[in-house]
This record gives sequence, structure tokens and C-alpha cells, in this order.
Amino acid sequence: MFEFDYWKLLAGLGIFLFGMQLLENSVKDLSGKSFRRIIRDYTNTRLKAIANGTLVTALLQSSSAVSLMVLAFVGAGIMSMENAIGVILGSNIGTTLTAWIVATLGFKIKIETFALPFIGVGAVGLILFRPGTRLYHINRLLIGFGFLFLGLDYMKTSVENFSQNFNPGQFQDLALWMCLIIGTVITALMQASAATIAITLAALNSQLMTFEMAAAMVIGANIGTTATVLLGAIGGSPPKKRVAGSHLAFNLVTGIVAFAALPVMVMIVKIFIDVTVNGPVGLALFHTIFNITGVIIFLPLVKVMTTFLVKLFPEHKTQLSVYIANTPAEEVEAAVIALKNEIIHLLQECQLYTLRSLHIDKTLVFEEPLPFEKGKKKQLPIDVFYNDIKELHSSIIAYYSLIQTQKLDETVAQELERAILASRNIMNAAKNFKGIRPDLDEFESSDSAFLNRQYDRFRKRLITLYHEINEVLSLNKEELQFSTIIKAFAHVEQADKIFIQQIVKTSSKNKEENLDLSTLFLVNRLFTQACRMLIFSMKDVLLTKEKTIAFDKAIEP
Repeated sequence: MFEFDYWKLLAGLGIFLFGMQLLENSVKDLSGKSFRRIIRDYTNTRLKAIANGTLVTALLQSSSAVSLMVLAFVGAGIMSMENAIGVILGSNIGTTLTAWIVATLGFKIKIETFALPFIGVGAVGLILFRPGTRLYHINRLLIGFGFLFLGLDYMKTSVENFSQNFNPGQFQDLALWMCLIIGTVITALMQASAATIAITLAALNSQLMTFEMAAAMVIGANIGTTATVLLGAIGGSPPKKRVAGSHLAFNLVTGIVAFAALPVMVMIVKIFIDVTVNGPVGLALFHTIFNITGVIIFLPLVKVMTTFLVKLFPEHKTQLSVYIANTPAEEVEAAVIALKNEIIHLLQECQLYTLRSLHIDKTLVFEEPLPFEKGKKKQLPIDVFYNDIKELHSSIIAYYSLIQTQKLDETVAQELERAILASRNIMNAAKNFKGIRPDLDEFESSDSAFLNRQYDRFRKRLITLYHEINEVLSLNKEELQFSTIIKAFAHVEQADKIFIQQIVKTSSKNKEENLDLSTLFLVNRLFTQACRMLIFSMKDVLLTKEKTIAFDKAIEP
């Protein structure tokens, strides 16, 4: 009878994965911007994309981190889908470096000679150096390497103890396709192909399995990595689904080809390396060969795959505009009215966005749902809401440009200029609220009753302004609109002065309370600016040129 030390294997696996995570995070912290710049700026051709995808993944030791960078750049329109696929192809080659490190160092050198010193020196360094500094991250890197190999040593010794009393004949009947499935499932569950490969290398080193079985496990590990990307793409945007689709296609097809050609590939490896003596190194070579084979197969198909993925996951853009979508720009008179109505729609959506920023019930300002959420069961997430406002503003600018191509008299041209200025003011107001939202959230959740009160005051000021805006929008006569806008502006200025006076007065009375007054004043300044810009937007979109001039004179100090 013999016992298998499951806990030692599990502990080794945990330490190994923790070491990998420390390595990845440390390298990203040390050179994260450089890696992002390489991926962004040096992937403008297919071969460059593959080469730099290989390089960055080899250094970061994380294909998932590279995939996230690629996803972000594709989503932002910085990188084409073709080049993104090139980076993903390269990242699969880059991941093979893990197997080489483990195979050459982990099984060739006495691990304790450098694993424990790395951990010891790194731990002392973490204590001596300030968090966030370069030396601090270098020491984290040392600890990561130390844990990586210490975990491998635990796994190796637990398997070696098991293999001393193990009869390899018990495993001879295990089909290669079963090894493939085991490798796939283990990687999918742990979401780390490096861990599966490390376990396989340890088992091969202890002669628990044949080289062919280990090779099938590694193919399965490669296929299993697609689970992480697929999970991340569920419910994601079309670009995210395309990236996941290309990753799945590459790993699945490469895995099938490698498994079908397993005897040939094993034979090629055996030409260079005696796998009976150097099994782990042979397996690392096999891992590299079949990933390079996959890249060679897919390289001519990148354009075809891109076209297919774009058709499979098309962009489904929601129609955000209400008035300009179906009004031809050639009908200038109707187009100007549609543009102004769309800008008022933008203003109302911005109002709702700012209400959400301060967690104010929308029914205090709006009786009916606004177009963005009309007919929807759930309200939009705040970040999606902001992006929709940006999209609508872009549509307004594009429509304005179309009208500008028509023959316009001077009065209409000036009217359009004021209207587009109104849309910019609305967008800038939304940006201000986006910027101060984290601070407002801190005021709300603060233990300071003083900050809680300021948060409530911001809420009351916003509701008061929005009632006045709605009053202006409900009026038909320009004279009444003009006087109400003037009154709303005066209220904003008065509220700003009172706020500043009360803050100064309170801070002088409560000097013992440690208040971040600079943040309060900054938030108030941006809040007040946003309120002014919303009032200016109404002035420019609703009033005639003469009335806007009169307004500007009326508010002059």
C-alpha cells in the first residue's frame, strides 16, 4: 500500500499559482506602460503583431493579460481586428516560455539553492522599501520566482513519493484522447494552463505517464485556456466576442491538428531530444512546436477569419436619437427644428445621468421615462448611460455637419452655431459630473456628518435647478423663458456663494475636525460650472440672438 500526499500536491499548486500571479503583477507594475505601448504602437503589421504578442506574453507570463490589452485597444478603435488576432497568435507562442523555464530550471537545478534565497531576500526587501516604488516591485518579482519554484518542488516531491510505489503499467491502458480531455478539464477548472503543464511535467519527470500521454495533456491544456476568455465574453460587446472567437478558433483547430499529428510531432521532438532522459525539456519543445504550427496554419487565414467574425458578431447599435434620425438634412427648416429638439433630448438625458450620479429618484424631476430607457425593464448602468450620452452628442455633431453642407442664410447659420454650442455645454456638464462622482460617493458614505450634510445640499441644489429647467422647457413665450433662465442662473450663483460662506464658517468653528476642504471646494466649483453650462445650453437653444445678447449683458458682473 502507498499513500499519495494530496495536500502537498495541492499546497504546491497553490504556491505555484501564487508565484505566477506575483510575477505577472510585478512585471506589469514595473513596465506596464511599456507593454501597453508595444501592443498599441508596434503591431501595425501582421508579423509585427505576432512577434510583439509573443514578446509581451513571454515577459508578462500571462496571455489573459495580453488579451485584455488587445480587447481594450480594439474596443477603443486603436487596433484593427486583424492585428489583434496577430497578437493573440503570438501570445500562444509566448506562453510556452513557462514550460521552458519549469523544464530547464525546475528539473535541472536543486530548487532550494535559489527558491528560498529569492523568497528570503524578496521578503526583506518588501519590508525595507516603500510600497509602489521600483525596488518594492523588484522584490515582489523575486518572491514570485521563489514561490513559483517552491510550489513546483512541492508538486514534484509529492509525485515522486507516489511514483516510488507506483506501477506504470496501471496507466498504460489510458487512451490518449482521455489525457487530452483531462488536460482540457483541469485547465478550464483552474483557469491556468501553466498549472496544468507544471503538474504534467512533474508527472512525466517521475515517469507516471509516457511522453505521448504528457503531450496529449499539454494539447488539452491549450484548449482549456479558451474557457477563461469565453467566460469573459459572455454578455460582452461584439469586439470582445470576436477576440474570444479568434482565441477559441486558434486553440481548438491547433489542438485538433496537433492531436491528429501527435505521432509525427513526437517523432520530430525525439530527433532533437532524448525524451527518456530529458522528458520535461522534450515536452517544452513539443509545446512550442505545435503552437508555432498553429500560427503557420492561421497566418494566411487572418483576413478571412476577421471577416467571418465581424459577420458572426456584428455591431448592434441602438438608435439613441429621437428627432434627427428620420429628418433629412436637406430640408433645412425641419432639420434645424429636429436638431434643437434632439439637443433638448440630450439635455434631459444629461439631467437623468446627473440625478443617478447623486442617487436621486428620477420621479422627483421626471414623470415619464426618457427615450434611453423607455420600454426597458432595467435601468442602464451609470457608465453605459454616460457612453450613450456621448454617442448621442456625436450623432448631433454629425447631423450638424450635414446641415452645414446645405445653402444656409446667415441667420440660420448663427442659429445652428448657438445650438451646437448648447450641445457642447451639455456634454461638458456631463463630464464634470462624471469627474466628481467618486468624490460625491465618498461624501455620502463618509463617517463625517458634516460631509453627509454637504452631499445632501448638492442634491437639493440639483433638484431645484432641474425644476427650473423643466419650467423653462414647458413655457411657450420667449419673454417668460428669458426671465426664468435669468432667475435660474441667479439661484445657481447664490447657492454657490452660500455654500462657500458656510464651508468657511464651519471650518473656522470646527478646526479639530480634519476635513478635506480642498476637495469640497473643487467639487463645488465643478458642480457649479456644470449647472451654469446647463443654463447656458437652454439660453443658446431656446432664445433668439437678441435675447442671448441680453442674457449675456444681464449676467455680467
